[in-house]
Amino acid sequence: MKEYCGIIAAAGGHVNAVLFNGLRVLQHRGQESAGIATYSDCLIVRRGSGLVHDAISSEDLSALQGNIGIGHVRYSTLGGQSKDCQQPMTIKARFGDMAIAHNGEIVNSDGLRSTLMSGGWGFATSSDSEGILRMLAVKMASTGDVVGGIRETMKELVGSYSLALIVGQRAFVIRDPLAIRPLCIGRIDDVHCAASESVVFDSLNGEFQRDVKPGEIIELTESGFVSHYLGSGERRAHCMFEWVYFARPDSFIDGKLVYDVRRKTGMRLAAESPIEADFVVPIPDSGRAHAIGYSEQSGIPHAEGLIKNRYIQRTFIMPKQSERDSNISLKLNPLKPVIEGKRIILVDDSIVRGTTMRQIVKIVRKAGAREVHLRIGCPPITSPCYLGIDIKNRKEFVTHNRGLEEIRKYLGADTLAHVSIGGLLASLGRGKEELCLGCLTGEYPVPVPTESNNNLFLPK
Repeated sequence: MKEYCGIIAAAGGHVNAVLFNGLRVLQHRGQESAGIATYSDCLIVRRGSGLVHDAISSEDLSALQGNIGIGHVRYSTLGGQSKDCQQPMTIKARFGDMAIAHNGEIVNSDGLRSTLMSGGWGFATSSDSEGILRMLAVKMASTGDVVGGIRETMKELVGSYSLALIVGQRAFVIRDPLAIRPLCIGRIDDVHCAASESVVFDSLNGEFQRDVKPGEIIELTESGFVSHYLGSGERRAHCMFEWVYFARPDSFIDGKLVYDVRRKTGMRLAAESPIEADFVVPIPDSGRAHAIGYSEQSGIPHAEGLIKNRYIQRTFIMPKQSERDSNISLKLNPLKPVIEGKRIILVDDSIVRGTTMRQIVKIVRKAGAREVHLRIGCPPITSPCYLGIDIKNRKEFVTHNRGLEEIRKYLGADTLAHVSIGGLLASLGRGKEELCLGCLTGEYPVPVPTESNNNLFLPK
């Protein structure tokens, strides 16, 4: 399963260092590429493959002058891994040079692309982000107004998006009307910022102010924020997976501390699926808060039985399965004195394909575990995601054509249990009507393409 991306925007003072360091804080959201665009008399863009410090050199950073800017860390969904798809993407348009950084996925991207191509537009990439950028240029030209063009473009977009945007000498951030993707605003010294996660402000000694409202357009200026709010009703569809896995545990996502949600989920999991064991062992780092909650509720001691090599990429978001497989043994090493001869409860956030989990169970067995019990802090993933995670083919899921007992045998565990949907909702303190649970239930907050025909749509 591929992860989303991370975005940041800034205005006021010299923004290059804030953008660079902010992207490093958001590095967990994407490791394929990184990029920054700033404006100083003209648009300046630096992008590259790899981690932030590899993609943007000190010479690049010195060149990125200006008082407004946006940044992006990427893991590809639509558009693949082509360097042409690295962001921020740029074009020249009526209101000046434009740049965009996008977190999310546009469901009707193909239709928008066809409409634009019929009007004479050409495309350099297969990315849905390029389609958004060109649609923005068209709508701004037709309305004669930047904010009006953004509003009109939002009416055309179906899907998930948090956007950071430069238009000439102006900077904006935009959140989709269902607030599927996270976005928040704050301040770092004299720089006004927006970012995918609040942890950016904590880590850089700044001040988190609030989440961007659903459907809100915010202009970042040197003196603060100007809200151009687009009313979207009361409907929300926050992605539950932000709390389960994607966001850092020290982030607040839409008012909920991620660590608290995961810990409470672990407690629910222990109450729903108790088992006798000697130790609760997290799969680092994603399962740690869940495991702490499980241990607290069950009274079974928590132990670090798997030691993580922190210089290995997150396998979950690596592009190829072969890369994920080969890196598991490099990434995790068992602590044999904790595991050998013991009954172990392995706790993780989720299972998608199951190949990684299967290898981890083998590692724990090889270290001498007497029993291995899997406890998972997310209900079974059974349906594709069309809103920012590259899990489109349900045949790849460990749940495909397998019942719980068959999955347990495939993974090599003695027992297997997931938290229930009700347990997850209780931990989040939110109802189904406030969340996107599409990958769990097959019910989506927007029309989505079927797996067999991208031109057909399922009902809302």
